[in-house]
Amino acid sequence: MKKIQNDVNDNGVSINRLEKPTDRSIFIVGGIFTLLVLAGILIDVIIGNITGGDLSSLPKTAVDRFIQFQDHCLLGLYNLDCLNMINQIMMIPVYLALYVANRNSGSSYSLLALIVFLMGTAIMVAGNTSLTMLDLSNKYAAANSDTQKILFAAAGEAMLAKGSHGSLGVFMGFALPNIAGIIMSLVMLKGKVFGKITAYLGLIGSVLILTYLILVTFIPAVEKQAVFFAMPGGLLSMTWMILFGIKFFQLGSKRNLLKV
Repeated sequence: MKKIQNDVNDNGVSINRLEKPTDRSIFIVGGIFTLLVLAGILIDVIIGNITGGDLSSLPKTAVDRFIQFQDHCLLGLYNLDCLNMINQIMMIPVYLALYVANRNSGSSYSLLALIVFLMGTAIMVAGNTSLTMLDLSNKYAAANSDTQKILFAAAGEAMLAKGSHGSLGVFMGFALPNIAGIIMSLVMLKGKVFGKITAYLGLIGSVLILTYLILVTFIPAVEKQAVFFAMPGGLLSMTWMILFGIKFFQLGSKRNLLKV
């Protein structure tokens, strides 16, 4: 059975030694997917800055969304959280690696964090309407009668009610992964694998992003002010990911490792 032994180096610093090779491969995969997710987040930030990131400027009706899909297909997918969904799916191996790293900390909350994250991801994927809206957009553009166009527009409105960005329909899909981040950060804080700085960065970042989600979902009038929570929350969360991503690659090697 796998065991992480805590030795002490010449400076009296705790050293974690990994003994099971299969776990090392999980950490390497987790590190690789951490890099991929960070790249996806960077792309999200760039697109958000280019488009302005103003939720109030998004197309309001299904027909407007269809027009956007026909003019700028990728932008239409982006505005319906397709990129966020992809990033969320790629985070699954990351959370698995976090669970494996923390499961010997004496706390079952690491497993709880993994379960909550998987639940949130499943909700997000099931509720995401980007590809469905793209299909309806193509059918709307190819429709030969006004009756068909009305039917497709009505179906599009139903999809928007279910999964437009910032709506109640997508709230749980975004909120649960951040709750999982809070739980996992608390596990890191009490565990012996990750440093306290890493844990605090994840904790504060997840809390700020969760606050942003609550504000834009339930108090739309403060959307612009809510960005002040999202920006530092996103930066802290990215730093958190960079630090535990580095730790994954360290854990994936065969060397004894300093706790960072």
